[in-house]
Amino acid sequence: MPYISTKTNVKLSKDQSEAIKTKLGKAIELLPGKSENWLMVAFEDESNLYFKGKNDKPLAFVEVKLFGKASRDAYNHLTREITNILRDELNIQPDCIYVKYEEVSNWGWNGSNF
Repeated sequence: MPYISTKTNVKLSKDQSEAIKTKLGKAIELLPGKSENWLMVAFEDESNLYFKGKNDKPLAFVEVKLFGKASRDAYNHLTREITNILRDELNIQPDCIYVKYEEVSNWGWNGSNF
């Protein structure tokens, strides 16, 4: 049950959102046991983000939440892929992207918890 939320100061077109969503669906498989079948994705574009006191470049803050745990190595691979996706699709440089991971032990779906 992964969830990936991307907040950026860039305006996303429908095509860009769809392309990023599709690529994130493949990238989530870098975490063992995770797949697009359970992935929820959200985008907040045109956010008022500042980094190093400035907002003069494309920026992104990505939150990845998942039920369970993954290894540091798996997170490193996913971070690399997320930054590649945002660089390729939105021209956001990797040094302007933060990725936060949160492991969740209680996750509800369909009226109950896992």
